[in-house]
Amino acid sequence: MSTASLLLDPTGSAEGGSGPTLLRIATAGSVDDGKSTLIGRLLHDTKSVLADQLASVEAASRQRGWKGELADLALLTDGLRAEREQGITIDVAYRYFATATRSYVLADTPGHVQYTRNTVTGASTADVVTVLVDARNGVVEQTRRHLAIAGLLRVPHLVVALNKIDLVENPQQVHEEVVSQLEEIARTLSIADLRVVPVSALHGDNVVTPSEKTPWYTGPTLLDLLESFPGGQDLREGPFRLPVQLVIRPQQGAVDPAHVDYRGYAGLITSGSIAVGDEVGVAGSGRRTRVVGIDRGPESVDRAEAGIAVTLRLADDLDASRGDLIAGGDLPVTAESTTAVLCWLAEKPLVPGARVLVKHGTSTVQARVTALLEKLDIAALERVPAEQGELNDLVRVELAFAQPLPLEPYGASREGGSFIVIDPQSGTTLAAGMVGAELRA
Repeated sequence: MSTASLLLDPTGSAEGGSGPTLLRIATAGSVDDGKSTLIGRLLHDTKSVLADQLASVEAASRQRGWKGELADLALLTDGLRAEREQGITIDVAYRYFATATRSYVLADTPGHVQYTRNTVTGASTADVVTVLVDARNGVVEQTRRHLAIAGLLRVPHLVVALNKIDLVENPQQVHEEVVSQLEEIARTLSIADLRVVPVSALHGDNVVTPSEKTPWYTGPTLLDLLESFPGGQDLREGPFRLPVQLVIRPQQGAVDPAHVDYRGYAGLITSGSIAVGDEVGVAGSGRRTRVVGIDRGPESVDRAEAGIAVTLRLADDLDASRGDLIAGGDLPVTAESTTAVLCWLAEKPLVPGARVLVKHGTSTVQARVTALLEKLDIAALERVPAEQGELNDLVRVELAFAQPLPLEPYGASREGGSFIVIDPQSGTTLAAGMVGAELRA
């Protein structure tokens, strides 16, 4: 559950540690609510579309008989051939744009219920989730599902774009009714920060510039809101964590053969920073030592931070291998069982006693679902007993692991508290899991 980047690093700033702060956004909503059009409008109105891209979209729009004042801006985001042919979004599409004050990574996620897994992927690393609601339809079940997922994933900020506000007879009344509904849902789901902006993605009303067509709305535009939110969590400020991907020895030819005693622990730093001389330990064994060298490719460095792949050289030979966690400060406690909330993403039902694989960090272990405790009724937003989990259900379960894992509560660490559930026979992803999370209702 991670996003890709081009010139943006995961620490929350432009490459090199300077420049505009980075904000990660994910869109969500029902089919035909206008997500792709809204993103296309943001890209167009922030002048983030190259001239040749716009010309190509304009040509494609004319071929389709498009009658709008501009090109069909949804074509800027529906990049897959199947998406263009069907007129729907299937996969998560990442887009990059910037204003004078900040840079953005924007994930356009599908609206179809069967692609909820993609919504989970896009929202899992988002600082803001923008949920689109068609003003003609109001709040629907998929709206509640996406808000529940965003709340469960602890996305810091939620914005509802009340789209197609130009197509309803009494827009102010519709806006007030939707705001009232959403306030009740936010209370039920314990969502602290939820804003509503009435927009027309097709015409650009209240997306980047204020609209004269909604004089009753005096709040910020969608872009103004995005500009005002604080930057995403700086992973460099957290405790040092490095899940070991590989133990490098001289015979593997990865280092100078002259270093006959070389032993390095390679992996991606997922949070915090590390410097030569710092004390670290291995979660589980609890053994501690000091860092005597940090290699980044063929070069040695004195310091490294979150988002950088390194090889650590330690003062002592520790019993650590792929799947172990090297950490600084207080070491995470390894656990043989846990309670967690699963977003079930498979057609195959979830039943008590199911045997699965759990992938946490670089470790994959056998596990068993020992109990289904409860699930969230999306329609009523109530917790109900769970005999089994169905596709897109949010279910709280108990899991037992064949080997202990260094788990951290999801509320304290998105990285240390998240995992995926895999079918041991087919290798397909069954669920996204959050350690120690509670269903909010």
